[in-house]
Amino acid sequence: MNSPATPLPLTHWQERVARAFSRAAPRYDTLASAQRDIGEALWQTLPERSHHVLDLGCGTGYWTQRLAEHYPDAAITGLDLAPGMLAQAQAQYGDAIRWEQGDAAALPLSDASVDLVFSNLAIQWCPDIGAVMQELARVLAPGGQARITTLLPGTLSEVATAWQRPEALLQTPDASTVQRAIQQSGLRLIQHTRAQRRFFYSDMNAVMASIKGVGAQVARPNARLTRQALINAQARYESLRTPQGLPVSYHCLTLRLESAR
Repeated sequence: MNSPATPLPLTHWQERVARAFSRAAPRYDTLASAQRDIGEALWQTLPERSHHVLDLGCGTGYWTQRLAEHYPDAAITGLDLAPGMLAQAQAQYGDAIRWEQGDAAALPLSDASVDLVFSNLAIQWCPDIGAVMQELARVLAPGGQARITTLLPGTLSEVATAWQRPEALLQTPDASTVQRAIQQSGLRLIQHTRAQRRFFYSDMNAVMASIKGVGAQVARPNARLTRQALINAQARYESLRTPQGLPVSYHCLTLRLESAR
Protein backbone atom coordinates (compact mmCIF):
# COMPACT_ATOMS: atom_id res chain seq x y z
CA MET A 1 0.00 0.00 0.00
CA ASN A 2 1.24 3.46 -0.79
CA SER A 3 1.31 4.64 2.81
CA PRO A 4 4.00 6.13 5.08
CA ALA A 5 7.01 3.86 5.62
CA THR A 6 6.91 4.38 9.38
CA PRO A 7 3.88 3.87 11.65
CA LEU A 8 1.81 6.98 12.19
CA PRO A 9 2.26 8.25 15.78
CA LEU A 10 -1.20 8.41 17.35
CA THR A 11 -2.60 9.63 20.63
CA HIS A 12 -4.42 7.10 22.84
CA TRP A 13 -7.81 8.39 21.62
CA GLN A 14 -6.73 8.19 17.97
CA GLU A 15 -5.51 4.64 18.50
CA ARG A 16 -8.92 3.65 19.86
CA VAL A 17 -10.73 5.33 16.96
CA ALA A 18 -8.38 3.74 14.40
CA ARG A 19 -8.89 0.29 15.96
CA ALA A 20 -12.67 0.70 16.02
CA PHE A 21 -12.81 1.65 12.36
CA SER A 22 -10.28 -0.98 11.32
CA ARG A 23 -12.44 -3.63 13.01
CA ALA A 24 -15.50 -2.25 11.24
CA ALA A 25 -13.89 -2.21 7.79
CA PRO A 26 -15.13 -5.63 6.53
CA ARG A 27 -18.78 -4.76 7.32
CA TYR A 28 -18.71 -1.03 6.71
CA ASP A 29 -20.07 -0.96 3.16
CA THR A 30 -22.99 -3.20 4.09
CA LEU A 31 -24.06 -1.15 7.12
CA ALA A 32 -23.22 2.44 6.12
CA SER A 33 -26.60 3.29 4.57
CA ALA A 34 -27.11 6.43 6.69
CA GLN A 35 -23.61 7.67 5.92
CA ARG A 36 -24.12 7.03 2.20
CA ASP A 37 -27.45 8.86 2.21
CA ILE A 38 -25.91 11.93 3.85
CA GLY A 39 -22.95 11.81 1.47
CA GLU A 40 -25.17 11.80 -1.61
CA ALA A 41 -26.41 15.30 -0.79
CA LEU A 42 -22.81 16.47 -0.41
CA TRP A 43 -21.92 14.87 -3.73
CA GLN A 44 -24.41 17.10 -5.54
CA THR A 45 -22.37 20.20 -4.57
CA LEU A 46 -19.11 19.14 -6.28
CA PRO A 47 -17.43 21.57 -8.68
CA GLU A 48 -17.36 20.67 -12.35
CA ARG A 49 -13.59 20.22 -12.61
CA SER A 50 -10.70 19.37 -10.31
CA HIS A 51 -7.11 18.21 -10.79
CA HIS A 52 -5.89 17.17 -7.31
CA VAL A 53 -8.54 15.69 -5.04
CA LEU A 54 -8.34 14.57 -1.41
CA ASP A 55 -11.00 12.32 0.12
CA LEU A 56 -10.44 13.12 3.80
CA GLY A 57 -11.53 10.24 6.02
CA CYS A 58 -11.97 7.98 3.03
CA GLY A 59 -12.88 4.83 4.94
CA THR A 60 -13.26 1.86 2.60
CA GLY A 61 -12.88 4.10 -0.45
CA TYR A 62 -16.48 4.22 -1.71
CA TRP A 63 -16.45 7.99 -2.29
CA THR A 64 -12.80 7.97 -3.33
CA GLN A 65 -13.54 5.62 -6.20
CA ARG A 66 -16.53 7.71 -7.24
CA LEU A 67 -14.33 10.80 -7.20
CA ALA A 68 -11.83 9.01 -9.43
CA GLU A 69 -14.62 8.19 -11.89
CA HIS A 70 -16.07 11.72 -11.69
CA TYR A 71 -12.66 13.35 -12.27
CA PRO A 72 -10.92 10.82 -14.54
CA ASP A 73 -7.94 13.07 -15.25
CA ALA A 74 -7.34 14.07 -11.62
CA ALA A 75 -4.82 12.76 -9.09
CA ILE A 76 -6.92 11.24 -6.29
CA THR A 77 -5.79 10.63 -2.70
CA GLY A 78 -7.80 8.70 -0.13
CA LEU A 79 -6.63 9.45 3.41
CA ASP A 80 -7.77 7.79 6.61
CA LEU A 81 -6.54 7.29 10.17
CA ALA A 82 -7.46 3.58 10.23
CA PRO A 83 -5.09 1.17 8.46
CA GLY A 84 -7.82 -1.48 8.29
CA MET A 85 -10.04 0.86 6.28
CA LEU A 86 -7.19 1.66 3.88
CA ALA A 87 -6.39 -2.03 3.41
CA GLN A 88 -10.02 -2.66 2.51
CA ALA A 89 -10.04 0.28 0.10
CA GLN A 90 -6.86 -0.78 -1.67
CA ALA A 91 -8.03 -4.37 -1.97
CA GLN A 92 -11.29 -3.27 -3.57
CA TYR A 93 -10.15 -0.37 -5.76
CA GLY A 94 -6.46 -0.96 -6.41
CA ASP A 95 -3.46 1.33 -6.72
CA ALA A 96 -4.64 3.87 -9.30
CA ILE A 97 -5.74 5.86 -6.25
CA ARG A 98 -3.10 6.96 -3.76
CA TRP A 99 -4.04 5.53 -0.33
CA GLU A 100 -2.47 7.37 2.60
CA GLN A 101 -2.67 6.87 6.34
CA GLY A 102 -2.86 10.24 8.02
CA ASP A 103 -4.35 12.53 10.62
CA ALA A 104 -6.68 15.32 9.46
CA ALA A 105 -4.99 17.63 11.96
CA ALA A 106 -1.51 16.92 10.52
CA LEU A 107 -1.98 16.12 6.85
CA PRO A 108 0.98 14.40 5.13
CA LEU A 109 0.56 16.68 2.11
CA SER A 110 2.47 19.63 0.70
CA ASP A 111 1.31 23.22 0.97
CA ALA A 112 -1.17 24.32 -1.72
CA SER A 113 -1.19 20.83 -3.26
CA VAL A 114 -4.94 20.09 -3.38
CA ASP A 115 -7.70 21.89 -5.21
CA LEU A 116 -10.64 19.88 -3.85
CA VAL A 117 -11.20 18.27 -0.46
CA PHE A 118 -14.21 15.97 -0.09
CA SER A 119 -14.98 14.77 3.43
CA ASN A 120 -18.16 12.95 4.42
CA LEU A 121 -18.77 12.41 8.16
CA ALA A 122 -15.13 12.18 9.19
CA ILE A 123 -13.84 15.30 10.93
CA GLN A 124 -16.20 14.88 13.92
CA TRP A 125 -13.69 12.28 15.10
CA CYS A 126 -10.95 14.90 15.35
CA PRO A 127 -10.56 16.37 18.85
CA ASP A 128 -8.99 19.62 17.56
CA ILE A 129 -11.27 21.09 14.90
CA GLY A 130 -9.11 24.23 14.78
CA ALA A 131 -6.05 22.20 13.72
CA VAL A 132 -8.11 20.46 11.03
CA MET A 133 -9.21 23.79 9.53
CA GLN A 134 -5.66 25.14 9.69
CA GLU A 135 -4.44 22.10 7.77
CA LEU A 136 -7.16 22.47 5.15
CA ALA A 137 -6.16 26.09 4.68
CA ARG A 138 -2.52 25.02 4.29
CA VAL A 139 -3.01 22.26 1.71
CA LEU A 140 -5.66 23.94 -0.44
CA ALA A 141 -4.27 25.63 -3.53
CA PRO A 142 -5.35 29.19 -4.39
CA GLY A 143 -9.03 29.01 -5.28
CA GLY A 144 -9.22 25.46 -3.88
CA GLN A 145 -12.47 24.27 -2.36
CA ALA A 146 -13.65 21.89 0.34
CA ARG A 147 -16.98 20.07 0.62
CA ILE A 148 -17.52 18.70 4.11
CA THR A 149 -20.22 17.08 6.20
CA THR A 150 -19.68 16.64 9.92
CA LEU A 151 -21.84 15.86 12.94
CA LEU A 152 -23.15 18.19 15.63
CA PRO A 153 -24.19 17.63 19.27
CA GLY A 154 -27.40 15.63 19.57
CA THR A 155 -26.33 12.96 17.10
CA LEU A 156 -27.39 9.46 18.29
CA SER A 157 -29.41 11.03 21.12
CA GLU A 158 -31.88 8.12 21.10
CA VAL A 159 -29.04 5.69 21.73
CA ALA A 160 -27.86 7.75 24.69
CA THR A 161 -31.41 7.84 26.06
CA ALA A 162 -31.80 4.10 25.76
CA TRP A 163 -28.53 3.30 27.48
CA GLN A 164 -28.72 6.26 29.89
CA ARG A 165 -25.08 6.96 29.08
CA PRO A 166 -24.83 10.42 27.52
CA GLU A 167 -21.08 10.30 28.04
CA ALA A 168 -20.94 7.51 25.45
CA LEU A 169 -22.09 9.89 22.74
CA LEU A 170 -19.57 11.25 20.29
CA GLN A 171 -18.43 14.59 21.70
CA THR A 172 -18.64 16.97 18.77
CA PRO A 173 -18.06 20.74 18.61
CA ASP A 174 -21.16 22.85 18.04
CA ALA A 175 -21.72 24.82 14.85
CA SER A 176 -20.45 28.10 16.28
CA THR A 177 -17.19 26.44 17.35
CA VAL A 178 -16.71 25.03 13.86
CA GLN A 179 -17.43 28.39 12.25
CA ARG A 180 -14.99 30.10 14.59
CA ALA A 181 -12.30 27.57 13.66
CA ILE A 182 -12.95 28.26 9.98
CA GLN A 183 -12.65 32.00 10.49
CA GLN A 184 -9.41 31.67 12.46
CA SER A 185 -7.90 29.39 9.81
CA GLY A 186 -8.30 31.98 7.08
CA LEU A 187 -10.61 29.77 5.02
CA ARG A 188 -13.62 31.44 3.45
CA LEU A 189 -17.00 30.00 4.47
CA ILE A 190 -19.10 30.12 1.30
CA GLN A 191 -22.12 28.23 2.57
CA HIS A 192 -23.23 26.19 5.56
CA THR A 193 -26.43 24.30 6.30
CA ARG A 194 -27.67 22.43 9.34
CA ALA A 195 -30.10 19.54 9.15
CA GLN A 196 -31.39 16.72 11.30
CA ARG A 197 -31.65 13.41 9.50
CA ARG A 198 -33.52 10.49 11.05
CA PHE A 199 -33.09 6.91 10.01
CA PHE A 200 -35.22 4.01 11.19
CA TYR A 201 -34.45 0.42 12.13
CA SER A 202 -36.55 -2.62 12.90
CA ASP A 203 -35.18 -3.31 16.37
CA MET A 204 -32.40 -2.42 18.77
CA ASN A 205 -30.08 -5.08 17.39
CA ALA A 206 -30.31 -3.42 13.98
CA VAL A 207 -29.65 -0.01 15.54
CA MET A 208 -26.55 -1.20 17.33
CA ALA A 209 -25.30 -3.10 14.28
CA SER A 210 -25.57 0.08 12.21
CA ILE A 211 -23.49 1.98 14.76
CA LYS A 212 -20.89 -0.67 15.57
CA GLY A 213 -20.73 -1.75 11.95
CA VAL A 214 -19.43 1.64 10.83
CA GLY A 215 -17.00 2.03 13.73
CA ALA A 216 -19.06 4.74 15.36
CA GLN A 217 -18.85 3.28 18.84
CA VAL A 218 -15.49 3.50 20.56
CA ALA A 219 -15.24 1.27 23.63
CA ARG A 220 -15.17 3.05 26.96
CA PRO A 221 -13.44 1.69 30.07
CA ASN A 222 -15.65 -0.42 32.38
CA ALA A 223 -18.29 -0.73 29.66
CA ARG A 224 -19.47 -4.24 30.69
CA LEU A 225 -23.25 -4.53 30.72
CA THR A 226 -25.51 -6.87 32.66
CA ARG A 227 -28.43 -8.71 31.08
CA GLN A 228 -30.83 -6.54 33.08
CA ALA A 229 -29.18 -3.37 31.79
CA LEU A 230 -29.72 -4.62 28.23
CA ILE A 231 -33.39 -5.40 28.92
CA ASN A 232 -33.89 -1.94 30.43
CA ALA A 233 -32.16 -0.27 27.47
CA GLN A 234 -34.35 -2.15 25.01
CA ALA A 235 -37.48 -1.07 26.88
CA ARG A 236 -36.39 2.58 26.87
CA TYR A 237 -35.64 2.44 23.15
CA GLU A 238 -39.00 0.79 22.43
CA SER A 239 -40.70 3.78 24.06
CA LEU A 240 -39.26 5.88 21.22
CA ARG A 241 -40.61 3.64 18.45
CA THR A 242 -42.45 5.30 15.56
CA PRO A 243 -44.53 3.70 12.79
CA GLN A 244 -41.34 3.70 10.67
CA GLY A 245 -39.30 1.89 13.33
CA LEU A 246 -36.73 2.80 15.98
CA PRO A 247 -35.24 6.24 15.19
CA VAL A 248 -31.58 7.22 15.05
CA SER A 249 -30.86 10.94 14.61
CA TYR A 250 -27.88 12.50 12.89
CA HIS A 251 -27.44 16.26 13.33
CA CYS A 252 -25.44 17.27 10.27
CA LEU A 253 -23.47 20.36 9.34
CA THR A 254 -22.61 20.75 5.65
CA LEU A 255 -19.82 23.16 4.75
CA ARG A 256 -18.64 24.70 1.52
CA LEU A 257 -15.23 26.27 2.06
CA GLU A 258 -12.77 28.04 -0.19
CA SER A 259 -9.12 28.95 0.07
CA ALA A 260 -8.71 32.68 0.70
CA ARG A 261 -5.33 32.82 -1.09
